Amino acid sequence: MAERGGSQVHERWAQLRFSVIGQLLASPPPKGALRAALEQLAAREWRHPSTGAPVRFGVSTLERWYYRSRNEQHDPVRVLRRKRRQDAGEQASMTAPLRQALLAQYDAHKSWSAQLHYDNLAALAETRSELRPAPSYATVRRFLAAHGLTRHRPMTTRQTEGALAAAARLEAREVRSYEAEYVNSTWHWDCHHGSRKVLTPRGEWRTPILFGVLDDRSRLVCHLQWYLSESAENIAHGLSQAMQKRGLPRAAMSDNGAAMTATEITEGLARLGIVHQTTLPYSPYQNGKQEVLWGSVEGRLMAMLEGVDDLTLARLNQATQAWVEQVYNRKRHSEIDDTPLARFLAGPAVTRPCPDAAALRLAFTRTERRTLRKSDGTAVIEGRRFEVPSRYRHLSVLEVRFSGWDLTQVHLVDPHTGTVLCRLFPQDKAANASLLRRSVQPISAEPVTSPPPPARGIGPLLARMIDRQAATGLPPAYLHKDEGDDA
Repeated sequence: MAERGGSQVHERWAQLRFSVIGQLLASPPPKGALRAALEQLAAREWRHPSTGAPVRFGVSTLERWYYRSRNEQHDPVRVLRRKRRQDAGEQASMTAPLRQALLAQYDAHKSWSAQLHYDNLAALAETRSELRPAPSYATVRRFLAAHGLTRHRPMTTRQTEGALAAAARLEAREVRSYEAEYVNSTWHWDCHHGSRKVLTPRGEWRTPILFGVLDDRSRLVCHLQWYLSESAENIAHGLSQAMQKRGLPRAAMSDNGAAMTATEITEGLARLGIVHQTTLPYSPYQNGKQEVLWGSVEGRLMAMLEGVDDLTLARLNQATQAWVEQVYNRKRHSEIDDTPLARFLAGPAVTRPCPDAAALRLAFTRTERRTLRKSDGTAVIEGRRFEVPSRYRHLSVLEVRFSGWDLTQVHLVDPHTGTVLCRLFPQDKAANASLLRRSVQPISAEPVTSPPPPARGIGPLLARMIDRQAATGLPPAYLHKDEGDDA
């Protein structure tokens, strides 16, 4: 058996050597009897520390061990370790031209395997004399491993500026595992394309998309649901259910997908006091906890549904909810050495109470400004006119809040405080054709008393002008003419 184990082999050799000459250190022989004692030890057989075969040692070797250990006062075992070769790890067969060629080849093709690097280096050596003789495959593999030149699979096939920047960042920065200190401190949420298609009521086979929310500290799945598309509407629908089940988190992390960063989602999280963090572009490893969840979904849940031929979305969601609540959240997690449910309940937590469904629906909306049409008191939203109550007719610019997928809930809000003023409804031209009209509502919300009757006579401003003119003492600037003289 070949010697393996690195430092463990050196430790075993040191212990064997110390056990051989240790009795001489414990009971030093009298003067002149050391040679005889060493000859007795040399005649004995010992067990090889790596192979276990019997082995003997010469007198000169034992004498060298004895003096080396006796002269060391602090650690007599350490000095008996096998010495490391001075040229260990240098690989003399890898000459300077070979090293430069292999390093340049690795920089250009980091996704190649060690075997592919060796084959190309051998082919290159045939055309360049300074690279001969070509090293063996084992030498090339050891050289790559010793210099940390591991195989890097590309994160994406697109060679865009962002993808190249992400690859360079991964090379230059360390990757470390992390864990939130509190329950509901950080949520991870992402979408996963299913490996099986579902049958829709319209007789179509569609690939479902699984939306999942995971608590960072406890690994608890806050919510898991399949949809037919990855849209902002479904993201808001899934997040609302997770919040109603587990409470409001302090922060949430997702990727940079269009649905994940839609205006309704980003503004909704901000209104709920949740910090929205996104992973770096082309860096899926930052959301690795979600990837572990997807592996469990495909390896266990979807595997148990292989015998279902007419799998529907409803049946898939029913099975998913049963699996995640009865199995995943209650099974011991190797990383945290506990069940996600138990750790979620144990805390410590920074959970906040979740508002009702109506408040959540209002939160996941976008805020935009619209111009009020003075002619008919309407505002155009997504190509449709909405009637604005007459008490807000003095506003020239309206601030409205709505979601792009549900125009049944459109609200007028105060631009200064964000308070919802009223709900806006689409214009009903058929109803307006009945000629029935509401009374004009007062603009101010304060009670208005009946105004006094209008004053008769000359206006106050003109009366003041006449008094000022008379006070100057100047004659009138015109000639008076009595109209009766012309009669």
